[in-house]
Amino acid sequence: QAQLVESGGRLVQAGGSLRLSCAGSGRSFSNDAMGWFRQAPGKEREFVAAINFSGGTTTYRDSVKGRFTISRDNAKNTLYLQMNSLKPEDTAVYYCAATTRATTLTALASRYDYWGQGTQVTVSS
Repeated sequence: QAQLVESGGRLVQAGGSLRLSCAGSGRSFSNDAMGWFRQAPGKEREFVAAINFSGGTTTYRDSVKGRFTISRDNAKNTLYLQMNSLKPEDTAVYYCAATTRATTLTALASRYDYWGQGTQVTVSS
């Protein structure tokens, strides 16, 4: 059974850094575009970043550009999100996802087929 498992979330002070990991198992995700989403309490899930199958193309939501970096290691079947200069408004549960259907990078959650269970990131002011 294919699954994605996130790790790396924790409490951090504003201005700090975290690296989230998303380990795939049960199938190879090396041919799939993947992405990170987040959901804060009382808010809808929102797109954070996406990366194509090779890692050569990425896209980000405006509020994280220049602070977050998405990357992948296909040999390890693992997706990463490096988060720097964290702000309290980055506090959320972060989810990784993979899409087998999208031919271009997409911010639409409905286009993603596989989801992890989420990891909590809390940024204190």
